[in-house]
Amino acid sequence: MTVTRSELTRTFARIGLLSFGGPAAQIALMHRILVTERKWLTEKDYLSALSFCMLLPGPEAMQLATWAGWRLHGTWGGLIAGGLFVLPGAVVVLALTMAYAAWGDLPVMQALFLGVQAAVIAIVIEALMRVAKRALRGVSAYAIATLAFLGLFFLNLPFPVIILAAGLWGLLTARGNPAALPEVTAPRTLPTLLLWLAVWLVPLGLLWLYGGILFDIGWFFSKLAVLTFGGAYAVLAWMTQEVVTVQGWLTTSQMMAGLGLAETTPGPLILVNEFVGFMAGYGASGWALGIAGAVVTLWMTFVPCFLWIFVAAPYLSRITADPRLAGALSAIMAAVVGVIANLSLWFALHLLFGTITPLRLGPLHLILPDPASLNLAALGLSAVSALMLLWLHRPLWQVLAVSAALAVAISAA
Repeated sequence: MTVTRSELTRTFARIGLLSFGGPAAQIALMHRILVTERKWLTEKDYLSALSFCMLLPGPEAMQLATWAGWRLHGTWGGLIAGGLFVLPGAVVVLALTMAYAAWGDLPVMQALFLGVQAAVIAIVIEALMRVAKRALRGVSAYAIATLAFLGLFFLNLPFPVIILAAGLWGLLTARGNPAALPEVTAPRTLPTLLLWLAVWLVPLGLLWLYGGILFDIGWFFSKLAVLTFGGAYAVLAWMTQEVVTVQGWLTTSQMMAGLGLAETTPGPLILVNEFVGFMAGYGASGWALGIAGAVVTLWMTFVPCFLWIFVAAPYLSRITADPRLAGALSAIMAAVVGVIANLSLWFALHLLFGTITPLRLGPLHLILPDPASLNLAALGLSAVSALMLLWLHRPLWQVLAVSAALAVAISAA
């Protein structure tokens, strides 16, 4: 079937505007439009591409959109599809972030964001349950998840070490016959690789020559781009630790507010990076540097996604058939369960308690909350959000809206 560029553009503009609800909802939306309604892709090709995108670092839904565009209309199709998947959400996140920077200190805004942050606790727990259901199959997977949680929460091990160790274990212990892999001919792999590496890294080199916080932002999110396995939730704890404790760009409360903003907008959840980049630049030197920080963050976050797809897509059939890569992905996904559990506990402690005391006992890194500093309003709002999301299964926007409205009412009372 021949798909014109204008048809492709209109369809992915629609997808980009409607892509609320996280990767599961976005993948289902694209399936309905591209496979069921338009019949541009077959069920088999779509599911194979989804498995392939899950092997890659970065937001799998955005990369799946890019692959679909590439499959239908080559490189230009991939750029159109991937770009339109991200652009609407990026514009909305930037507008909301600027509003937060301008009015976030007002009492009513602080109350609104307390409600959003309380809802985020329930949202992250729901993500933990969803990923665990898919990833934890067998004793080995449970062991990897447990070790990942212990290594992060109690030993303060770096996130990249956890992911790389899990992937290596899965690669070495995978079973299957790699000899039966299909042959692939992709003669333009090297030129494509060099071109997209230049698109990604030349601007980073120019920022290095310029110096200052924009290079720091670009370098940080370039590193993050190659480590974001398992979705945005998997790297949020590490990103929070880096931008709050190491870089000092944001507070934990601001990070949770940014995650809440990203949850309410279309596009991938990793757009929370844009919030971080803006706030880092804004905190350093006002509005202009804030906008520049957001642009640099978007570039360093999403250009690598195009690189992975355009270089690796011709090898899709071979990649998805390799049992070693499948084993590495399974182990990484099991580790992601432990990573998200660490994130859930980290966010909950910092929201619910006003005073957190760090404590070191040999190799152990502990954080001890002061019971007297318990925020009863935040606890109640988190409980309401959990009830709505986990038991009543209300839509995400309703959970966020109710929690924010209740927070404002409590503040007014």
